Amino acid sequence: MSTRLQEQVGLITDALEKSPESGASCLVESMSPAEISRVIESLPGDLRTPLWLQLPRLKKGEVLLELQGGLRKSLIKQTDEKELIACLSVMQMDELADLDDDLPMSVVNAMVKAMDVHRRERYERVKLYPDDVAGGLMDVDATAVRADVTFKAVLRYLRRLRQREGSLPEHLDSLMVIDRHNRFMGILPLSHLVSYDLSTIVGEVMSPDVVGITPLTPNTEVARIFEDHDLMSAPVMDDKGYLLGRITVDDVINVMRDQADREILGRAGLDQHEDMFAPVINSSVRRAVWLGINLLTAFLAAWVIGLFEGSIEKMVALAVLMPVVASMGGVAGSQTLTLVTRGMALDQISRRNIWKLAAHELTIGALNGLFWAGVVAAIAYYWFNDLMLGLVFGAAMLIVIFTGALVGTFIPLILKRMGIDPALAGGVVLTTATDAIGFFAFLGLATVMLF
Repeated sequence: MSTRLQEQVGLITDALEKSPESGASCLVESMSPAEISRVIESLPGDLRTPLWLQLPRLKKGEVLLELQGGLRKSLIKQTDEKELIACLSVMQMDELADLDDDLPMSVVNAMVKAMDVHRRERYERVKLYPDDVAGGLMDVDATAVRADVTFKAVLRYLRRLRQREGSLPEHLDSLMVIDRHNRFMGILPLSHLVSYDLSTIVGEVMSPDVVGITPLTPNTEVARIFEDHDLMSAPVMDDKGYLLGRITVDDVINVMRDQADREILGRAGLDQHEDMFAPVINSSVRRAVWLGINLLTAFLAAWVIGLFEGSIEKMVALAVLMPVVASMGGVAGSQTLTLVTRGMALDQISRRNIWKLAAHELTIGALNGLFWAGVVAAIAYYWFNDLMLGLVFGAAMLIVIFTGALVGTFIPLILKRMGIDPALAGGVVLTTATDAIGFFAFLGLATVMLF
């Protein structure tokens, strides 16, 4: 959290504690919806509703859009239906479509009923697609112009659009160019519109080489296209080339943020929309599942250790050195796991290069294993004055680091094939494998070679 936001949260917290009904209203007037949403998520549960009630009506819809799912539903339940309809009526169709699953059906029906024919048609077009594909991200208000009109006609159209809608579409950096059948032809950057003569024909100066996105393109791929081509907006078109809408950079930034949140929280077994101040029981139940899974994996490692209880009793040094084996295997595996998981997310891994990648990572694992095996063998020898113990420790280190590289390479691929998110479950599987194999290798070698 930035210093500025921390100060805002502190000021708003003090204001709400002094005057829950109106104390913070003046503080949030100049804040953006995204800033307000972060403040709400940072507040304890008993202060969230008072702040929500003090928000300007025109900002409430945008704030709901920025909030994580559980908190959003909670605030919607606490809001009068007429108030909801009023604050959501000014939203764009793609934004409304992102929210309507959390809204009471009576509110959705009332809003659809109040729409004019044109607005209702746009809303229904967006609802055809899931939220996690390009069609769910797109804004159907694509602001399209014909290729055979002049710049003067385009400016006249934009003035009329502004008068009718009250404002131009957000993040309007270019206009979509279509033919008379609504087939996409290219884009007209607004910089052209203000720098060419008014008699210029759109088709003469438009940019035809534009990346088009199909409506079923996954949102993660959409984000990658925007990143690769430095786009501010992009057209969405069907397989026949008909223009359906456009996607803007603000939608893509949200996708990137959600990806990062999912990966970070998934490593700890937490839900992507985890709320810091969610109800204690709900949070406890969600976390208990992953704690239970980790407990099972811990018992598996303990069972492996128990197989060699007699060896450990005979030589205390084995117990001293065991954590080192598990730690090194886990770190080596995590490095490979992170690299492969990222490569999968960026579509950099395919059948054509997976075996070369595996050979690359296993070679790195073998080289690192040999190097650190020599290091730990020397340390164990000088520490315990036992050459055979040093050799066993070194051999176990080589095995566990190589195993970490092997498991880190193939576990994400196997999990993805099974329909399981590697970012969520990969760490648990990796830890189980490296601990169990590392302990078995170390204690097994020690039992055979030392006793």
